[in-house]
Amino acid sequence: MTNGELMLEGVNLMIAGMGFVMVFLLLLVYAVQLMSRIIARFTPDLPLPVIPIPQPEQPLSSTDDALTKVAIAAALHHHRRTHDKK
Repeated sequence: MTNGELMLEGVNLMIAGMGFVMVFLLLLVYAVQLMSRIIARFTPDLPLPVIPIPQPEQPLSSTDDALTKVAIAAALHHHRRTHDKK
């Protein structure tokens, strides 16, 4: 066989292999779609459970707000004291 014939045989083999892979992938896609439709037909549609959102038992008081302000001030003071050293 000459180089040209070998190259032509390689191209033919490549096209045949790509064709088989393409056919296999198409069959796989259609099989998955068919299975999805079959499963959707035979499984009942279950309603989604309703989960109530928990409500706080009591509203936040002004004491909590004051404690938050104190905690923020303490954190800022600590940060400035440890990071402002140059």
